[in-house]
Amino acid sequence: MLESEGNADDAAVLARYFQVKPGGYGERDQFLGVKLSRLRTIAKPYGRTEFEPSDWLPLLQSPIHEHRLLALVVMADRAVRGGGDERGQIYQTYLGHTAFVNNWDLVDVSCAAIVGGYLLNRDRSPLDDLVRSASLWERRIAIISTHHFIRAGESGPTYRLATALIDDRQDLIHKAVGWMLREAGRRVDGAELRTFLDDYAARLPRTALRYAIEHFPPEERQHYLRLRRQ
Repeated sequence: MLESEGNADDAAVLARYFQVKPGGYGERDQFLGVKLSRLRTIAKPYGRTEFEPSDWLPLLQSPIHEHRLLALVVMADRAVRGGGDERGQIYQTYLGHTAFVNNWDLVDVSCAAIVGGYLLNRDRSPLDDLVRSASLWERRIAIISTHHFIRAGESGPTYRLATALIDDRQDLIHKAVGWMLREAGRRVDGAELRTFLDDYAARLPRTALRYAIEHFPPEERQHYLRLRRQ
């Protein structure tokens, strides 16, 4: 379905960007060279039609990155548009196949709608399981899923999971934590973010802190960076 859309030069760029090199977080991934904007156009009609999540498993389980990305774009769209039963099926399918949601773009395009959307009015303990996972990608799913809560005006889960991840060693987690903290402060309550930073800035990884304070006035950014150096 996507092979004719691919571009070898773009595939080479994407392979470098997503670190398919030995030891990289995307090691052994394969790219066709189809950009996300084009994938979204291809996915649009499928996202408007009810489907069985299992119908998309062959794409989700594909070794081709864009196949997995297309499946996740459609699943995320249906998680927003579909009825309760369909959303539940998509959620269960997603969490049952996180081994294939194995790069940051795959996580970021899907988890807030699929996981955060499903859990918004439900028990959030599945996020606690994910945040304790040995899998980098499951931990990132946990924190990025709270973006859905933030957009609904709720930031408590973001701060709870950010605290749980404060000693994580992975840079992709540091970026995700900082991004969600910034969004919680920007969309929900800036004072709440500052209270959190007063308590934790000295322990936050530098990348997470820099992301979190990105929109602060310069003098305030320097204040929190000084706390980090102490």
